[in-house]
Amino acid sequence: MNKQNKFIGTGVAVVTPFKKDLTIDFQSLGKQIERLILNGINYLVVLGTTGESVTQSESEKEELINFFVEKVNHRVPVVVGIGGNNTQAVVEKIKKTNFKQIDAILSVAPYYNKPSQEGLYQHFKAIAQACPVPVILYNVPGRTSSNLNAETTLRLANDFKNIIAIKEASGNFSQAMYIIKDKPKDFLVISGEDALTLPLISIGFSGVISVVANAFPKEFSTMVQLALNNNYEEAGKIHYQLLEFIDNLFIDGNPAGVKEALSIMGIMENNIRLPLVPVSNKVTQKLQELITKIKG
Repeated sequence: MNKQNKFIGTGVAVVTPFKKDLTIDFQSLGKQIERLILNGINYLVVLGTTGESVTQSESEKEELINFFVEKVNHRVPVVVGIGGNNTQAVVEKIKKTNFKQIDAILSVAPYYNKPSQEGLYQHFKAIAQACPVPVILYNVPGRTSSNLNAETTLRLANDFKNIIAIKEASGNFSQAMYIIKDKPKDFLVISGEDALTLPLISIGFSGVISVVANAFPKEFSTMVQLALNNNYEEAGKIHYQLLEFIDNLFIDGNPAGVKEALSIMGIMENNIRLPLVPVSNKVTQKLQELITKIKG
């Protein structure tokens, strides 16, 4: 298997369960990792946005990586989120990371600074040159206030062999199509938006890094696989079954929505670190209804 093929299909940005005192609940995390693997997930992402990495200390991050590596035990690839808006600090973090049993990093575009396209290119160039494992770019303008455009993405994809993919979460279909149109043959374009995954696969995306698959791993990974096999009729049935649930997951922010869903399903407690707060009662009720409906 080449390094790209590991990341075709469904990846999950895994939530980090917390106990009531907001320390990491490793017992619930272990159960969730097991559940995801047993339900057909292709790879796991630790220290993503959904994992609340921005409110975790360096020692907690290290503990989480070690826990994932040990628990997964080579069964599926593991991707670690390493990004930021201070390029030198990201490079230093990469140099200090033990990449044993880590298959790639997911690196978000710099937020807050609002760099130019050249700044974005130079940022990811520095990361690519420092990183001993493949790099998946992450473009999410709704969170970063800067868009990694198609031209810059393609320039990075062509210039650096270890930049193997982009998680594209701009929601811009025109931009997505220009990346697909001119990308190197092995470069993967991965959906960062659950609700758009099915149509994005139809234009050439290779899968998704998902939030909803934390709650419904079997259903969502089956949908992705069906779509990748060009069975859009069957994939569409699952897509529309989950669509309203996906929309409601994000009303009060991520991962508040998916943590509430996992709490309703009895998988973990819904504890979340500030500045994020739990979802409203109205959203909780709606999620309960939709979970009951999906489970049939």
